[in-house]
Amino acid sequence: MVKKVWTRTVCRWPGWICLGGGLLMIGALLAACHSSASISTELPAPTPVLIGLSTTNGDKAQVTIMESMVRHIEQKGWQAVVTNSNRDSAQQAAQIAYLVQRGVRAVIAVPDDSYKICESVELVRATGLPFYTIDRAPLGCEIDMAVLSNNYLAGRQAGEAMVRLLSERYGRPQGTVLEIQGDLRQNVAILRRDGFHAVVERFPDILVLSRPTQWQAAEFAQAVQEVLQNHPLLDGIYLHSDCVGVPAILPVLRQMGRLASREQPQHLFITGVDGCPETLQAIRDGLIDQTSSQPFPDMGILVEWIEIELAGGTIDPGPVVREGAPWSPAQIERDATGLQLLLNTTSVTIENVNDTTLWGNR
Repeated sequence: MVKKVWTRTVCRWPGWICLGGGLLMIGALLAACHSSASISTELPAPTPVLIGLSTTNGDKAQVTIMESMVRHIEQKGWQAVVTNSNRDSAQQAAQIAYLVQRGVRAVIAVPDDSYKICESVELVRATGLPFYTIDRAPLGCEIDMAVLSNNYLAGRQAGEAMVRLLSERYGRPQGTVLEIQGDLRQNVAILRRDGFHAVVERFPDILVLSRPTQWQAAEFAQAVQEVLQNHPLLDGIYLHSDCVGVPAILPVLRQMGRLASREQPQHLFITGVDGCPETLQAIRDGLIDQTSSQPFPDMGILVEWIEIELAGGTIDPGPVVREGAPWSPAQIERDATGLQLLLNTTSVTIENVNDTTLWGNR
């Protein structure tokens, strides 16, 4: 039985508590203080399979991913031990070392830094334990498997939407676009950048102004303010994360007189990646034009392949089909970091924003 405990603002998930910036699962100690002269003849309960989870923060997207992972883990009769590094790669390394000490059978991480996570990968695999990642992949080392959205596809979808919108306004693809990037130490930001540029760079009359950030809302807001001051005729904004960006930039646009609905001629085109609830509502309100929604609620599917490997089986590359899943058909591929299951993203506009399969509508 798991005791339900909620503490501190980053504790969004039942069954976990925060200690020193991390999250630890605790069991209920129901009979520790009972004394009895009788001798129990019951056999001890089998030791549960512990799976260690290391996330990087407690935002809506990461909460949804962790809920999916824990749900799939518990469906196997296993238990999850969860830590949260709060975007601190050194703390994530220490927490992963703690998970190994706890006796977990496998480690699953959302890398805070795709390069630095390799130090933890080396530590974990030296003990003979498998290492998996979700939402992001490592860079510079090999793991057992990563499950993540097809971030290149997501960037490409956002780029295609931007090109279409600019073409509708000017009769051809032209204009100035601000790209607010994520943390380029992470493979997802690199892929979202590359997918977007693969589209827009085909059109030389589209000028892209790129501003890197650390996924921080304040940096998103600052980038919009600075660029609009120097480029008042800005046509569009591409957000590497609308979960971070939409709440941050809409107040800035309103303050600077650039927040207008899509029916107005001064409307600023905005596309992005993630598909947070606030973004879907902003699309309904006419303030945002497109997002590439990620399949966060289904990333716990990774547990199916963890079970195979823990039982001594192997995983082969190939297609993965799940009837009714918006990310299907997906593909397991092998690259320098190991196996990757790439789940398709869904391009969301006003036409399909009310689709109930989108995680932001659940």
